[in-house]
Amino acid sequence: MAVVKKVLLIVNPCSGKTSKRKSAEEIISMFPQTGYEFTVKKTERSGHATELVRQFAAGHDLIVCAGGDGTLNETINGMMEQEPRVPVGYIPMGSTNDFATTLGIPSEPQKAIDIIVSGHMNWYDIGQFNNRYFQYVASFGACTKASYATSQKLKNIFGHAAYIMNGLTEWKDIKPIPLRIEYDGNVIEDEVFLGAVSNSTSVAGLFKFDTNRVRLDDGTFEILLVRKMKNLLEAPVLLHKIRKMDYDGKQIFFTEAKSVKITSPNPIAWTLDGEYGGESTETNISNLCRSIRIYSPENPLFSTKCEAEETTA
Repeated sequence: MAVVKKVLLIVNPCSGKTSKRKSAEEIISMFPQTGYEFTVKKTERSGHATELVRQFAAGHDLIVCAGGDGTLNETINGMMEQEPRVPVGYIPMGSTNDFATTLGIPSEPQKAIDIIVSGHMNWYDIGQFNNRYFQYVASFGACTKASYATSQKLKNIFGHAAYIMNGLTEWKDIKPIPLRIEYDGNVIEDEVFLGAVSNSTSVAGLFKFDTNRVRLDDGTFEILLVRKMKNLLEAPVLLHKIRKMDYDGKQIFFTEAKSVKITSPNPIAWTLDGEYGGESTETNISNLCRSIRIYSPENPLFSTKCEAEETTA
């Protein structure tokens, strides 16, 4: 008798361009006609995917998220509270899909589903941000607000360009942020315009990281800091350096760490996976090595360096 996999399918009906959206029925039709049994839930508001996972994950063999990176963030936040943690499938339907690009998951729904059906998965590190989780980036400072302040309508129409247009309006309000940054026994005290703690090769589709240094399951984050500029005339030069991955260690600081503690005299507004992450004066970020299994193709960004116990299997 064939084994039937029970799937919790979470769909964000508002993600991405209208012309490329797929209904739950269309998504189900792309799976094999036998071997899968679906429970379908549609998100209705911010944070809803987390609630749906909490309420309905039990008894399912896998969870499939159809939406953007923000919807996947909510899905994973719900999954991190589950025991056991079942594998996660991702059908990227957002306006940017940076995380899917890093994993090598195609933007075409059928090809993404084919990967899920193949059964191939990889272990992936999850970031713990105080009492929340993120899958690929926690950021603050200049232009990071644009990712969550940009309207869904603009993102659906213009994609990455919408972030750029909205981000440019922030420059007039840029102020350096005085910080104390502690990471793996090291300390930096400086004024910073922008910071990112990530487990990805791309942040907001604008900032790229060296694929020879990034590993998605090695228990470490990539940390990028853009230090205080003398004046706004330096901004184009800094942005050019970021795009060219020219980390000079002076204006642009880049390193890797397992954990980070960031404190500031005033609350910092954070962005988690492109969504608003709240404000805090003390933020503790830890890498939870190989916390989830995600359906994804073979990818040189995955390694076997981290020998964490696979207790979530």
